[in-house]
Amino acid sequence: MGSEILIASDHGGVKLKQHIVQILTKMNVPVKDLGTHSESSVDYTDYALKLAKKVGKEKDRKGILICKSGIGMAVTANKVKGVRAALCLNKKMAKLSRLHTNANVLVLGSMFVAKKDSKLIIETWLKTAFEGGRHEKRINKITKYEGK
Repeated sequence: MGSEILIASDHGGVKLKQHIVQILTKMNVPVKDLGTHSESSVDYTDYALKLAKKVGKEKDRKGILICKSGIGMAVTANKVKGVRAALCLNKKMAKLSRLHTNANVLVLGSMFVAKKDSKLIIETWLKTAFEGGRHEKRINKITKYEGK
């Protein structure tokens, strides 16, 4: 299924993160858990940046971030050069995030994504390749803007 997937969450996403680590392990996808590991309150920004900095440095690196809504993680991760984080609440969003934006970080909201649905979202996201074509020029515009 590819190279190691990085995963991180805040306290609001830790239970879903633990479930997803099990899913990835069963899929034989190497996974590195960057924390947090408890439900004690932490700042989502710390974990989003920890993962996003690693993803932004490596061209083919992918990551998964989880918090309660997913919004804070997505906003924070998208501040890092080279990161295209997509908040996905279902299979269709996961597929489009890869096809059209070549998202390298999948963001999930634990309040909105049930454990039972997370497997299909993750499988779809990991198996879907970037479509390129007309979308390539849009990604290039984002990359060019990041360089300013």
